Amino acid sequence: MKLTIPPGYKPCLDVRKTEAAIPKIKHFFQEHLAENLNLERASAPLFVKAGTGINDDLNGTERKVGFVVKDDNGVRAEVVNSLAKWKRIALARYGYNQGEGIWTDMNAIRPDEELDNIHSLYVDQWDWERVISVQERTEKFLHKIVHRIFDAIIKTERMIGKEYGIAQVLPEQIQFLTTSELEEKYPNLSRKEREDTAAKLFGAFFLMKIGLPLKDGISHDGRAPDYDDWNLNGDIIVFNPILQNALELSSMGIRVDKDALMTQLRASGSLDRVELEFHKMLLSDQLPLSIGGGIGQSRLSMFLLKKAHIGEVQASIWPADMIAELEKNGIKLL
Repeated sequence: MKLTIPPGYKPCLDVRKTEAAIPKIKHFFQEHLAENLNLERASAPLFVKAGTGINDDLNGTERKVGFVVKDDNGVRAEVVNSLAKWKRIALARYGYNQGEGIWTDMNAIRPDEELDNIHSLYVDQWDWERVISVQERTEKFLHKIVHRIFDAIIKTERMIGKEYGIAQVLPEQIQFLTTSELEEKYPNLSRKEREDTAAKLFGAFFLMKIGLPLKDGISHDGRAPDYDDWNLNGDIIVFNPILQNALELSSMGIRVDKDALMTQLRASGSLDRVELEFHKMLLSDQLPLSIGGGIGQSRLSMFLLKKAHIGEVQASIWPADMIAELEKNGIKLL
């Protein structure tokens, strides 16, 4: 069991106040995210058809929760892992133009997740996607969007701090590092230790180029080859003062164009995917260039409310020994 009990931890808010604070965070943040990125709300699917390439494969090893649709000739459906590809199709179908986009409430079930303080079987996040131009497929534009997302996070932290008297810990500005720069700075640390060290140093940083191999030939972290461009992506990471480590709040990036898709499919040994529906649409210019990502709703609530365990801000299933250990230390799960 992976579980951390912070010494002397006491929740800032009890269960009822926590339940009242969660929707305040969600409503406030999504309003400012939409304003900062020019996004409109879109209804999102809980499941998609299997075998289309639309579902997110994450690291390519995780099982998908699925079922057979009785009234559709036995078609198999899968609960989404994220909406990375579905959103890009939606941008095309709904007729969004450059500079416009959508945000959705995404809910997922990830049965292979290793449960601990920040990982749950249940995943809830704001998934967003915005149409961009060829000229905007640059690091400069990626940084611009990251700054706008971080601005929404900062404003939400200030609102919650004022409402509940919870200390603000985020810096005014977010820093930018690539995975290779992180490797250069901390060559003797593990990948997780590098993130922890940088998070403690900067308070918040954007870790770029996830998916590209480092000096040992292995990437910093896994990234599917068919949604983010590995040269133009990253994670928003903050320092969690309760657990004293790095906390990833968002995974995002400029999406693959045709060239990046083929390069990354070859690098990952996944060229067979070109026969899937999503990939055919992309390669035949039926999908717009875009930037997008996901922002953890429970992760953000946990961070802003200074919680020790993600189960304090979402209802899920946990091992009995984890529940017992948490209750012994006065930590109540929803």
